[in-house]
Amino acid sequence: MTASTETYAGGYSGSILDRERIIAKPGFNRWLVPPAALAIHLCIGMAYGFSVFWLPLSKAIPVTDPACADLNLISALFTTSCNWRVADLGWIYTLFFVLLGCSAAIWGGWLERVGPRKAGFVSACCWCGGIVVAALGVMSHQLWLMWLGAGVIGGVGLGLGYISPVSTLIKWFPDRRGMATGMAIMGFGGGAMIGAPLANLLMNAFKTDVTAGVWQTFLVMAAIYFCFMMGGAFGYRIPPAGWRPEGWTPPASKSTMITTKHVHLRDAHKTTQFWLIWLVLCLNVSAGIGVIGMASPMLQEIFGGRLIGQPDLTFSQLGTDQKAAIAAIAAGFTGLLSLFNIGGRFFWASLSDKIGRKNTYYTFFVLGIVLYAAAPTLADMGNKALFVLAFGIILSMYGGGFATIPAYLADIFGTQFVGAIHGRLLTAWATAGIVGPVVVNYIREAQIAAGVEPGPSLYTGTMYILAGMLAVGLVANSLVRPLAEKWFMSDEEVASLQAKTAAANAGPTGSFGIGKGGFDGKAALAWAVVGIPLIWGIWVTVKNTAALF
Repeated sequence: MTASTETYAGGYSGSILDRERIIAKPGFNRWLVPPAALAIHLCIGMAYGFSVFWLPLSKAIPVTDPACADLNLISALFTTSCNWRVADLGWIYTLFFVLLGCSAAIWGGWLERVGPRKAGFVSACCWCGGIVVAALGVMSHQLWLMWLGAGVIGGVGLGLGYISPVSTLIKWFPDRRGMATGMAIMGFGGGAMIGAPLANLLMNAFKTDVTAGVWQTFLVMAAIYFCFMMGGAFGYRIPPAGWRPEGWTPPASKSTMITTKHVHLRDAHKTTQFWLIWLVLCLNVSAGIGVIGMASPMLQEIFGGRLIGQPDLTFSQLGTDQKAAIAAIAAGFTGLLSLFNIGGRFFWASLSDKIGRKNTYYTFFVLGIVLYAAAPTLADMGNKALFVLAFGIILSMYGGGFATIPAYLADIFGTQFVGAIHGRLLTAWATAGIVGPVVVNYIREAQIAAGVEPGPSLYTGTMYILAGMLAVGLVANSLVRPLAEKWFMSDEEVASLQAKTAAANAGPTGSFGIGKGGFDGKAALAWAVVGIPLIWGIWVTVKNTAALF
C-alpha cells in the first residue's frame, strides 16, 4: 500500500515521516497497529538480555599482564590489553534504563508533535546504530566506545521506541486501553527471550580461537533489528480527529477515576497526582527489578544442593561441577521469570480494563507484600515449586505495572498528551533502575560481610525491605484522586491543538469506516511476523526451564 491510498490526508506532500502522512484512511484495520508496536518493542527489549554478552566479553583476550589485577573502572574504559570485568560491562545495563527514562522525558513532547512514525524511525537509527558503535568498541577493545554506543546512543533509542506507540494505541483502542498498551509493552519484556538465544546461536557460529564472535553478532543483530523496527515504524497509523470505534460510544456512567477531558503537558507534573503515580511506579519497579538482577544467584544460594537432588549440601559445600549444574538450572529460573514478566503485561493490563487501574495497583501492592513476606518461609521450607511460583507472580506484577501505567495516566490526565506525560513518568523507571539493584545487592554484601553464609537467611532482610517498599507504594496509590477542574484544558484549547489534524480530515465524523476488519488476512500476516519469533523464544525458554522441576 502507498501512503496516498493509506492515509486520510489526501494531497499532503510533506515528508513520508510526517504525522500528516500517517492519518488512517477508511478501510484501515486498527488491529495492524499493535503488531507494528510489537515489532519495535521486541527489538529494543533485548536490553534485558544483554547480560548474555558479559562472560564472552570478559574473556575476549588472553591476559598475562599482572597489572590487570589492579584494573579499576577508569582504566577499564581505555585499556586495550586487559579483559573487562563483568561489573564494568554491567554499567551498560544501568545506562540503558537511565537513558531510557531521561530520553522519554526529554523527547516525549516532541513525539506527540511529530507522531509515532518519526519517533520509531529515530529509535531504530539510535538503537541499531548504537549496537554498531558497540561492535566497533569490541573490535578495538575500547569499553568507553561500548558505553557510548550501546548505553548512551542505544539508551536514547530505547526511550523513544518504548513510548512511540503508547499514545497511538490508547487512541486506537479507547474501549480497551489497558489491553492495547499491554499488547505492545509485553514485547519489551519478551525481547530478551528472542534476542538472548539468538545471540548465543550467532556467537557460537562466529567464535574462533581468536574471537568470541561478539562484534559479528552485534552487526548481524543490528541489521535484523533495523529491518523489524523500520517495518514497525512505517506500519504506524494514527486515527483522524474525532474518530471512535464503530458502534462504540463512551459509557454513559463513567468512573470518577476516568476523565473525558485533557491536561496539558506543561501542567501535568505540577499536580500531586503525577508524583503519586510516579512513586507508585518507582516502588513497584524497584522491588521487581532488584529481583530480576539477582534472580540467578539468589536461587542458587538459597537452595544450593536441593536443585540437584542433594538437599544436605549448602551452596558453599558444592563443588565446581555442581555449581555449574545449578547455574544452568538458575538460568532456567531467570527465563521462567521472563515468561511471567511478559504474560503479566498483557494479563494485568487487560484485567485493569475490568476492575480499574487503581484497583489493579492495589492488587500489585497487597499481593506483593504478602509474597515477599512469605518468601523467607518458603525458602526455609525448601519448597522450590512454591518459591518459584511466588516470584513468578511477583514478576508478572512487575511487568503488569509497566503495561497498566499508560492507561492509568490516560484515565487521570486524558489522552491528548498521554505519550509525553508517560515519557516524563518513566524517570521513575530510571530511578528504580538504580534503587532496586542497590538495595538488593548492597544488603546482600552487608550480610556476607557480617558473616552470613549463602542460604535462605542471606536474603531474609532483603525480602522484608522490599515488602516495606511496596507498603509505601500502597499508601501512595490510595492517595491518587481525580484531578480538580482547574487542571483541564478548555474545549477551545483542545480544538486549537487538534486543528491541524482536524483540517486535514475536515468533513466526516464518527468511525469514518476505519478500524474494521478484525483479524483479517493482512492482520494475520502482520501478527505472524512478530508472533513466530515470540513463540520460538517462548519454546526455547520452556525447554531450558524444564530442569527446574
